[in-house]
Amino acid sequence: MSSFRVQGGHKLKGEITPQGAKNEVLQILSAVLLTPEEVIVHNIPDIVDVNKLIELLADLGVTVKRLGAGSCSFKADHVNIEYLLSEEFKLKGGALRGSIMIVGPLLARFGKGYIPKPGGDKIGRRRLDTHFIGFQRLGATFTYERQEHFYKVEAKRLKGTYMLLDEASVTGTANIIMAAVLAEGRTTVYNAACEPYIQQLCKMLNSMGAKISGVGSNLLLIDGVDSLGGCVHTCLPDMIEIGSFIGLAAMTGSEITIKNVHYNELGQIPNIFRRLGIKMELKGDDLFIPSQDRYEIDTFIDGSILTVADAPWPGFTPDLLSIVLVTAIQARGSVLIHQKMFESRLFFVDKLIDMGAKIILCDPHRATVIGLDKQSMLRGIKMTSPDIRAGVSLLIAALSAQGESVIDNVNQIDRGYQNIDTRLKAIGAQLERID
Repeated sequence: MSSFRVQGGHKLKGEITPQGAKNEVLQILSAVLLTPEEVIVHNIPDIVDVNKLIELLADLGVTVKRLGAGSCSFKADHVNIEYLLSEEFKLKGGALRGSIMIVGPLLARFGKGYIPKPGGDKIGRRRLDTHFIGFQRLGATFTYERQEHFYKVEAKRLKGTYMLLDEASVTGTANIIMAAVLAEGRTTVYNAACEPYIQQLCKMLNSMGAKISGVGSNLLLIDGVDSLGGCVHTCLPDMIEIGSFIGLAAMTGSEITIKNVHYNELGQIPNIFRRLGIKMELKGDDLFIPSQDRYEIDTFIDGSILTVADAPWPGFTPDLLSIVLVTAIQARGSVLIHQKMFESRLFFVDKLIDMGAKIILCDPHRATVIGLDKQSMLRGIKMTSPDIRAGVSLLIAALSAQGESVIDNVNQIDRGYQNIDTRLKAIGAQLERID
């Protein structure tokens, strides 16, 4: 188990390039199971969760070739579907949240998809009902072996249908799309998630021969085809990393240029940080964050406290609320953070309070941050990373704090951020990895 030892209080300066989008890549890699032909994927981040999924695909019989940094070739022409019943699969699949994404393509192409209860972040209840209800609507039989926490879906042939998703789940929408592209007839999916990750998946599938319309909206029409071919796909930069670097620059008073951000795909992210008072400038496709000694949180028109809440796309992504919360600590003014989706995601604020932050945890979903206006600095402490996003938020706090901090369990951070310590040290961060 690794830790970070952080010497805070240093300004950073330089350029940093965001990795490929983790949440997109997990979907894209699962989609290679839909065809026996070669699929080449570029801009794959070198992170734990993605590497585990690639290993899982190889165990299933997919031929994986590394083509260079961030690029791989996949050929799923000899998939061993019986591997899904092995104890090894149950162990590996249960350790990876993204393993749920292979069920849809396996069901579509081979008529069966099995998965143990997936692991991942401990951020509250993350139910899978949307996935399996969708598969059932397509004609699959669903079985849950409660004692072993093992899910099974089987179907001789999926058939298109109309469905209204009970929630706009990103992974649920992706799984249903991948199942429906090889179903017989038309599938209509209403209340579909429409994040850029879903749009990217649809564009990839269409390039393979799928017939998906309504891409970018919450109403998808999917006309099933008999088979799909290969393709070449390049993943977007990770918007969560981009937001994290914006918050890092503000908290540490640093001048940072974030390279190749695909600005048009960032949605509300720049606007939310601007409402915290953070200045930024788009230079080509690079986002320049100037050094600011102070930044002031906006209010609503009537002067009431600003509320930042997560919402389905094009609303603000829940993955960045932890970053917004920690960034607001040193702002002038106050903000209410409303995390609607996950009931345990704000529980890391006790560490920030120990560092000197003024935060009121109202309930499991809401926290009010009273900005310090950089009149007093956070102090370094010893703490533990509970999940990916909270872990990076604690790292940002530690880099802005006076003195030394130690963050344990940074393996959680490694699950979502590629070589984060090496990349931050390159722009002046004082931190080291210790075992």
